[in-house]
Amino acid sequence: MSRSRASAKAAGASFERLVADYLAETVDDRIDRRVKTGAKDKGDIAGVRAHGQRVVFEAKNCVKLALGSWAGEAEAERLNDGALAGVIVHKRHGKGRPEDQWVTMTLADLVALLTGKRP
Repeated sequence: MSRSRASAKAAGASFERLVADYLAETVDDRIDRRVKTGAKDKGDIAGVRAHGQRVVFEAKNCVKLALGSWAGEAEAERLNDGALAGVIVHKRHGKGRPEDQWVTMTLADLVALLTGKRP
């Protein structure tokens, strides 16, 4: 069964809230869902920092993986935000707890998170 546009948007918003709340509870209470900003999107979660620099989070609740396009989206949002790294958090179907969801990023983003600078 396919989703309607409205149900897909609701599932996405719910997943963003799940991720933001978990990060706020476990990392920094200033983390929250980002207000949508239009054409120059800066990711779905705001307030995430590593080494004093912003980190862009893109949340995806999709049945089909589209890692290539998601990575391109995260990179564009990283550049829009002037962030250190872009991270994709995507739904692990069958797992409802936020800490059980998948995280994907490029190796360059991982190096940036570990060292505090872009390679």
